[in-house]
Amino acid sequence: MTAGGKNVAPEGLEEQVRAHPLVSQCLVVGDGRPFIAALVTVDAESVRRWAESRSKGTALADLVDDPDLRAEVQEAVDAANRTVSQAESIRRFAILPNDWTEEGGQLTPSLKLKRAVVMAELRRDVDALFDQ
Repeated sequence: MTAGGKNVAPEGLEEQVRAHPLVSQCLVVGDGRPFIAALVTVDAESVRRWAESRSKGTALADLVDDPDLRAEVQEAVDAANRTVSQAESIRRFAILPNDWTEEGGQLTPSLKLKRAVVMAELRRDVDALFDQ
């Protein structure tokens, strides 16, 4: 529930964003916050091919701030936002340099996101989305 009292089910938005071929995972955040935001991880192999086809470097750490990659992820966010009201839409997002994995403890064996784990690990990244 946002600070404005809007109850948002994150799963639908996350699923929509994950449908983009460059996106691996998405965590929608906004509980007690003034708006909805998201943390996004990219599929390393897909992004490497995408970057090579555009003569860009392939280091994920460098690509997360690339304006063209941000534009691609923005398309996924825009598509997700078209399925919900303005109050439920993702207003800001961050692309992370590392994907979430079962081995890393962020995914269950059935590859479901462990929200509490990701939120604990990335609290600063979440806070930064709302401090801009």
